[in-house]
Amino acid sequence: MTDDDLFQTISELVMCHSPSGVEGEIDACLTAALEACGVDHRQDAAGNLIVKIAGREEGAAVVITAHKDEIGAIVKNIDADGKIRVRRLGGAYPWVYGEGVVDLLGDRETVSGVLSFGSRHVSHESPQKAQQDEAALTWEAVWVDAKRSPVQLAEAGVRPGTRMVVGKHRKKPFRLGDYIASYALDNKASLAVLLMLARTLRDPVGDVYLVASAKEEVGAIGAMFFTQRQTVDTLIALEICPKSPEYPIVDDQAPVLVSQDGYGMYSEALNGRLMAAAAAIGVPVQPAVLTGFGSDGSIAMKAGHVAQAACLGFPTDNTHGYEIAHLQAIRRCGELLEAFCCGSNRR
Repeated sequence: MTDDDLFQTISELVMCHSPSGVEGEIDACLTAALEACGVDHRQDAAGNLIVKIAGREEGAAVVITAHKDEIGAIVKNIDADGKIRVRRLGGAYPWVYGEGVVDLLGDRETVSGVLSFGSRHVSHESPQKAQQDEAALTWEAVWVDAKRSPVQLAEAGVRPGTRMVVGKHRKKPFRLGDYIASYALDNKASLAVLLMLARTLRDPVGDVYLVASAKEEVGAIGAMFFTQRQTVDTLIALEICPKSPEYPIVDDQAPVLVSQDGYGMYSEALNGRLMAAAAAIGVPVQPAVLTGFGSDGSIAMKAGHVAQAACLGFPTDNTHGYEIAHLQAIRRCGELLEAFCCGSNRR
């Protein structure tokens, strides 16, 4: 897959809204792509999309996950004047989105509105003054203005529980040379890697399950459901990895292998086998210990659903915001996983 092909695939995935629990749009896109790949797939009761690639040996099944939900917000209340009050869904912050168009995924209609912070030309008599001078902007201080009455919003199916995401006209990815910049690279770029593996991974050592997991941003719900019912010893989560001065992640083109995150330790033995697979094909890997982070892998391993887990990702600027990642690092994640699944270091 060329960088142009990868950029195009990620772009198509990003443009599909998929806030946690309302993932039908991305499901349709992924289903069409998997059908084009000619691979068998199914969807389970938790919403996970699953591909099984049969291995040439018994035992030692591996599941590779990439979550298909994105962060956003959820409607809490609608004021008498039509202002829509929202709260975070996953690790979303209002100041990351800024004032601008957002989409509310109503039951009968997608309603666009403006995430609003209030006027700047105010004094201490207005509550917005504190956000200008003193306090961090919180969800409690903002609202969505769709210029519709509560009755009109109800007719569109906008209600408490309705999901909010960045408006589609703001989501279109931007190309910065070898980089892609966009909202929702977490985790649409990893889904592109999963599709790459669905097209190219053949004759692995043991069975491989490729899982586009549901509702990861709100507790890895899809991965927990899958690993509770499907016996697998090994789970590898595909993820973004945050670039920050506190982490020794320096090369944008080199994938990152996580040893520990906010939920616990990963398997050092599994990480060692992944590093051996990377070395065998000449792919550099960066080790990292992360703090404010979690994945399908660490959560499932902490719950005792899998014996060993790893998290493989690509370095990303502005995580959970307008993210920037190197296309080669994304592609190398797929190459490394294919080498791991088909090689002797897999066991």
